[in-house]
Amino acid sequence: MTRNVADHAGVVLGAVASPSSAGRSALVASWCRSALHHGLDPTDRAVRPRLNQRGIEVLRESHDGLLAVARPVLDDVFRNVGRTGCGVVLSDRNGTILERRVCAGDADDFERVGLVEGASWSEAQEGTNGIGTCLVENRPLVIHRDQHFAGRNIGMSCMDAPVHDEQGQLIAALDVSSCRADHGPAMSEMIGALVRDAARRIERDYFCRGFDGARFVFLADDMVRGSALLAVDRDDLVIGASRAARIRLGLDDAALSRPRPVAQLLGSGADTSFEDAERAVLRRALAQTDGNASRAARQLGIGRATLYRRMARAGVTD
Repeated sequence: MTRNVADHAGVVLGAVASPSSAGRSALVASWCRSALHHGLDPTDRAVRPRLNQRGIEVLRESHDGLLAVARPVLDDVFRNVGRTGCGVVLSDRNGTILERRVCAGDADDFERVGLVEGASWSEAQEGTNGIGTCLVENRPLVIHRDQHFAGRNIGMSCMDAPVHDEQGQLIAALDVSSCRADHGPAMSEMIGALVRDAARRIERDYFCRGFDGARFVFLADDMVRGSALLAVDRDDLVIGASRAARIRLGLDDAALSRPRPVAQLLGSGADTSFEDAERAVLRRALAQTDGNASRAARQLGIGRATLYRRMARAGVTD
């Protein structure tokens, strides 16, 4: 059963006052940040600041690339959870809501709690909450009802996951929230998995948009870190890496500023040579022409006899 606001404030402030509780619990550590660092009061009912319509439009314009890839995913998630009373929310890296999806019958509840476009849900503004704490801790999480810091938020369950840009930097939080009392912890965990998957899809598509025209190498998929992807140019040099790939391979901006062959980066390539390069060019030309030597020679701008001579030297058979 959810506590009333006064009882909730007592529990939160009691945990904050305990000298060791923050070290044992990530949730209490967030409560401590809310009370001690941000100076928030769990009983505060002050009206939240909110951008006006022009401010929302400007904010959206600054995130047009993100929204272009996120909107279809938001729609898809909402189709899956909307009938259960959940709303789908995307915020920027500062916790300001860019867009949301909510059923008409639930709109008043979301308006009442302030889950609307232009509202700020940073941890500094609201204390422990799904959006703000996800952004501070840069990890997927669930904040269920009275795990919130502010008593005014204990009627909500929030499932969140971070989204990173093509440079691996935190850019947004994807949130699914419910204001319904029958939304229990088990449902929160199930929807949390859906949110994590949707955040990975947004991140993947945003990464691919950022390196349009490149070839992509998929390394792995992780529920927490996301899709490990490398962007590779026409010369097989790595020109970009998603956050998950950066973590997996130990890459940073400095390492990626000097493009390296993808095989070398993955530890699977020997030293390159002109012979290797010529063999690769010949094999690609023959593959593109289904083994037709005449067409391959024309494609390469050389005579057929020259093609055969180079194939023999490189050890390539048609």
